[in-house]
Amino acid sequence: MVTLAALHEYGEELQKRLRLGTFPLAIKMLEKEADIPEGAVRPKKDLGYHLFACQGFAMSRREGTTVVMLKEDMWCSESVLGFGLAEPPQYFLDGYSRFPETNKTLEAGSIWAHEFPRLEAGRYIGMASVPLVTASFEPDVVVIYCDIIQLQCLLMARSWEEGHELKGTIPTKGACVHAVVPTMQTGECQLTVPCPGDTGYAMAQSDEIIFTVPREKVEDLVLAMRALEDKYGYNVYRRFTMTPHEPYIKESYHKIGRMIGMEQ
Repeated sequence: MVTLAALHEYGEELQKRLRLGTFPLAIKMLEKEADIPEGAVRPKKDLGYHLFACQGFAMSRREGTTVVMLKEDMWCSESVLGFGLAEPPQYFLDGYSRFPETNKTLEAGSIWAHEFPRLEAGRYIGMASVPLVTASFEPDVVVIYCDIIQLQCLLMARSWEEGHELKGTIPTKGACVHAVVPTMQTGECQLTVPCPGDTGYAMAQSDEIIFTVPREKVEDLVLAMRALEDKYGYNVYRRFTMTPHEPYIKESYHKIGRMIGMEQ
């Protein structure tokens, strides 16, 4: 198992290699009060108001704050349900959470509600978020807000060893839940578009997308990024270099091109 000290180092390396604008986030679901990190900010208790989960993420990734959100700290019911802090009422399952605002019919809203990822109700009391580089706990997942070129590097690294491309849905609603829960359930990376709450209330930018990696695969991801740079010269800095016409491509590309009748 990767040590917490190693995760700190990998977090710092991810920041530098990708030139990230905000900290990669360590996210942990909390099972009991004793799991709450010392010195963490509790929105309702310490600030006097509730927050969306994405706003807690924003405080952590932009300010470096350790934020803990229990049910009483949260302002969005979908976050509470997705993180398993309450059982979904039938009203939610019937589709009313999304109908008529973001689904045309109640049936469509119900389909969305039944497909919405949820952790087991009652297992956790809340969640903690903090920059990976300063986390005092081993996270369940690491959440990275990135732009398209940074995402390109992450996806290249993810497929480095086995070749399989990332599969699955790209959700646009309930980003905080989708950025955490599916990866916890499957152990696979996840790609999520910031939702209207994230962009409207938590300062997610128009050029940001969310990439999630399980704790167990952070080391493999960083090692793959190193290998890609060492063997292929591939890194995020390529975006800052003007490329000539007919730039360098590896010999296997030329060989395949000749096989299919391309001028090489």
